[in-house]
Amino acid sequence: MKAVHFGAGNIGRGFVGLLLRQGGYEVVFSDVADALVDAINAVDSYTVHEAGPGGTDHVVTGFRAVNSRTDPAGVAEEVSTADVVTTAVGPTVLRFVAPSIVAGLALRSPDAAPLQVMACENAIGATDLLRREVTAAAGADAEALLRRAVFANTAVDRIVPAQPPGAGVDVTVEPYFEWAIESGPFGDTPPSIPGAHFVGDLAPYIERKLFTVNTGHAATAYFGARAGIERISDALADPAIAVAVSAALEETSAVLAAEHGLDPLDLAAYRAAILDRFRNPELVDTVQRVGRQPLRKISRHERFVGPAAMAAERSLPTEALVAAIGAALAFDDPADEQSVELQELLRTEEAAAFTARTTGLEPEHPLFPHVRDAVAARQRDLGIG
Repeated sequence: MKAVHFGAGNIGRGFVGLLLRQGGYEVVFSDVADALVDAINAVDSYTVHEAGPGGTDHVVTGFRAVNSRTDPAGVAEEVSTADVVTTAVGPTVLRFVAPSIVAGLALRSPDAAPLQVMACENAIGATDLLRREVTAAAGADAEALLRRAVFANTAVDRIVPAQPPGAGVDVTVEPYFEWAIESGPFGDTPPSIPGAHFVGDLAPYIERKLFTVNTGHAATAYFGARAGIERISDALADPAIAVAVSAALEETSAVLAAEHGLDPLDLAAYRAAILDRFRNPELVDTVQRVGRQPLRKISRHERFVGPAAMAAERSLPTEALVAAIGAALAFDDPADEQSVELQELLRTEEAAAFTARTTGLEPEHPLFPHVRDAVAARQRDLGIG
């Protein structure tokens, strides 16, 4: 069995690639970073180190890498004979992956079992997005080529921090992970992925993860950055930040209970477990890494505005989520392109226009005035208005 994984970074090697190898797949990493591809091909194994209580080391073998920038034909050939294709590249990069999948499907025998495609991204419906990109890239051949593949959405969860200098292709991760995969597209032949669980309805798992893990992680980063704290674990050691993050997650849990009928007691236990993961002192993670790309993280269906909008529509509390959005607006990291753009927009646009542009909320939406007021407060802090 063979799996092609797009994105040979830390998530790809330390989470997705690891589980695929444990499932018996030969793993072919595809990436555009020359040095990373060369480094992977220069070793016969790498180690995934789980940092924290219960952690262990996993030695990974049976992999290789192909450079999709310099050898697109090679990637297409690998896809054409693969059983599984996965991605961990970021939702905005999926459109660049799609042509390689199309080229591979064009070479694939119509008699072969359908290629099983899963986008392992921090986004709702990421595989649906990838399927749309594949359809667009295939053009007139889309109908025929898409019969050679099945696409399943997934929800993935594992914290993989920035790696220490000199680690090479080894990866440090947290011990905990979750990989939920919708079962319907696979019928009676699901992929072999130990530790993954297949579910009939993925929506509750995706939103529970996105609106708890991702919301809480980003909120910790933004409150921590505003307080001048460098590490995620240290930020949650600050009582005021811990209270603010917990309050935001209580609001997201109320939304999840209302939307999906999830048990409030189960959600409370889930929240507590998530916060304990963030407190892991052996997982050296920074507020700068977690807080990067703030414009994406305050967009309409992302981790703050998404649940806050759902809460506002149900007349549920949103104050703590809006406070987290306010902290995100203060994220000012010259090394992060979106942070620079965010601060420039705050200095050049009126509060309502900024809110509409960055959050996608309509002015009539019940959440809009609260976010607009948070924007105006940030602008006052900047001496604007």
